[in-house]
Amino acid sequence: MYFFCMIVFPIMVTLFFTSIMHQGQPLEMPVGVVDMDNTTTSRSLIRRLDAFQTSHVVQHFPNVNEAREAIQQNKIYAFLYIPQGTTEGLLSARQPKISFYYSMTTLVAGSLLFRDLKTISTLGSAAVGQATMKAKGYTDSQIRTFLQPIAVDLHPIGNPWVNYNAYLTAMLIPGMLMLFMFLVTAYSIGTELKFKRSKEWMETAEGNIHVALIGKLLPQFLVFITIMYAYLYYALGYLHFPHQGGLFSIMLLGLLCVLASEAFGVFAFGLMPSLRMSMSICSLWAVLSFTTSGTAFPLFAMDRPIQAMAQLFPLRHYYMIYQICVFNGYPLTHAWINILALVIFICLPVFITGSIKKAMLEYVYIP
Repeated sequence: MYFFCMIVFPIMVTLFFTSIMHQGQPLEMPVGVVDMDNTTTSRSLIRRLDAFQTSHVVQHFPNVNEAREAIQQNKIYAFLYIPQGTTEGLLSARQPKISFYYSMTTLVAGSLLFRDLKTISTLGSAAVGQATMKAKGYTDSQIRTFLQPIAVDLHPIGNPWVNYNAYLTAMLIPGMLMLFMFLVTAYSIGTELKFKRSKEWMETAEGNIHVALIGKLLPQFLVFITIMYAYLYYALGYLHFPHQGGLFSIMLLGLLCVLASEAFGVFAFGLMPSLRMSMSICSLWAVLSFTTSGTAFPLFAMDRPIQAMAQLFPLRHYYMIYQICVFNGYPLTHAWINILALVIFICLPVFITGSIKKAMLEYVYIP
């Protein structure tokens, strides 16, 4: 149990999550086309759409109904509809309409394909406009000014590649590691009651609950801190995830994460001195952490009670320190409140050690 939960499963989780998004963004997503115009211009638009990195035209449909059914059956994520007479309308400046439909059931796929389809629609009108202006004798500079009066210069700060792997796994993997730390800590204390070794454990520690807990958790701490630092080296050093922070910030973050997670596992058992109930609390707390961390959906957009409740989860503070100090490279003083929160989590067992000692000496395990 300890070997798998402390070594095997954390390694598997790390490799799994970093592998499924190793490309950074989803590529070659299936797209359909309904080309009722079937001209050189419309076929050129389709070839340009297929040339995009995230889009791949997999099928031509004879009508909109069949393309719509393909989206509903999840065979394609979007389709482009080019009605008959589009090229003629472009050449005569009658502003023809082309349509694109995309599924937002999958948020990332829908957003990326919307960008490609909108770009290809703009390029279609720009190509015809460029040819017309050249025929009228406009210079290239004048044509660019007419077609794109405002040039957009994008600067994605911190993650210029828009690598989903770099920011999603920065929350998912530490969250899973915290889950294992929560569970193993509560399990290791609860099994003393389950297997009727609690009194022997306390006698070995000469009745000192602090010595008993430190002696039990120290080997686990050494294993977990090794796994945590190995993950950070793998993500930041080997996979080259963006990180502006220095080595001290990274090492401190890993140390605080492991200590806070083990301390929470001890605290959960102290609140509910039962193997089953304490592990249930740890599981629930770890799962809710993924929602309240603020990675997939910003915390400030959630309701005020949830924003307040999010401060009760160590993963939220871990992610804030990572985002502020490691990802963006700001000094640790900018995340002092989150560092203080993790220190408070580390101190939680102080308040329930008496309850754990009483449970070890008096309680009888009930399956």
